[in-house]
Amino acid sequence: MSHTFKRVFVVVMDSVGIGEAPDAEKYNDVGANTLGHIAEHMDGLHMPNMEKLGLGNIHELRGIGPVEKPLAHYTKMQEASAGKDTMTGHWEIMGLYIDTPFRTFPDGFPDEVIQKLEEKSGRKVIANKPASGTEIIEELGKEHMDTGALIVYTSADSVLQIAAHEDIVPLEELYEICEYAREVLNDPEYMVGRVIARPFIGEPGSFERTANRHDYALKPFGRTVMSELKDANYDVIAIGKISDIFDGEGVTESLRTVSNMDGMDKLLETMDMDFTGLSFLNLVDFDAKYGHRRNPQGYGEALEEYDARLPEVFEKLREDDLLIITADHGNDPVHHGTDHTREYVPLLVHHKGIAVGKELPLRKTFADLGETVADNFQVISPKFGQSFLNEIK
Repeated sequence: MSHTFKRVFVVVMDSVGIGEAPDAEKYNDVGANTLGHIAEHMDGLHMPNMEKLGLGNIHELRGIGPVEKPLAHYTKMQEASAGKDTMTGHWEIMGLYIDTPFRTFPDGFPDEVIQKLEEKSGRKVIANKPASGTEIIEELGKEHMDTGALIVYTSADSVLQIAAHEDIVPLEELYEICEYAREVLNDPEYMVGRVIARPFIGEPGSFERTANRHDYALKPFGRTVMSELKDANYDVIAIGKISDIFDGEGVTESLRTVSNMDGMDKLLETMDMDFTGLSFLNLVDFDAKYGHRRNPQGYGEALEEYDARLPEVFEKLREDDLLIITADHGNDPVHHGTDHTREYVPLLVHHKGIAVGKELPLRKTFADLGETVADNFQVISPKFGQSFLNEIK
């Protein structure tokens, strides 16, 4: 097997956008700039390691300036697919083009979906609205325990979630209901990215969600670079929610994470492994804990905490390793609403052989990243995207 780099490490900083995309207006996202607004809020972001790589060369940010000799090749990527959600972003990174956006349900799910769930489960459905998982359980947990009704809710993402108390709806039953919901929502009319079982325990006033959460994702609509790598006997190590996003397709090993810092720990673990192929990490806290909750302070602190871990990554990089840092969409914590934002994402490409990093041409699709990985391992490449392998050697 011939390859330029033996191991490729892709880090997706979930939702870390770097300014409005040219088509931001279509998405009601004019003026969005996740990194820019966080840097202003923090009166300067302290990210010396990302700065050394060249983050401030892509777009000057308060506290993060351009450097004369960046350690990485740098540019930004524009999303080509329709939509601004996690699945669309990641699927495009791995070579797919999604022309129909995943649907969100700001007014709850259509009656016919709810009716099917009620008929199949023999239980009533309550809530059916966008909500925070912890808050909806506080609000309706007692009613659910008294009546056995299912708490169905959604979020700013394309997701149907079902919360149920483990003593009221046994796990097996909850999983069966979710599997049925997944079948119903596979209909192209609905285009729902994920169905999630959200079991909880406890008494009214002190409920807590358990680790028995289970995600039922749509399968990718086509072959991804991960599928091609796996079929060519390369390793594809999925860290964090990567395996869920691709519904396990093209994954040879999956490592769960509980936080960004745990994600960085798991990344370092894979750097100690002897493998040939891809290590693919998603750092979800930026998005889930701070972006959707519109918390620029928490978001900024999480970015600085992440940056402080990068020297450990640099330390473990071998001569024939490639590190690619990017994002999947924006989630500007000072923008209106609680939704993702349509933005460019940063692209930083680093390996030991770079004397001085240079600016790469603007990427017109995230798929250029997947195409580059495919090119590196000489597997069948997606029909979509252009490799920049020759520009980074």
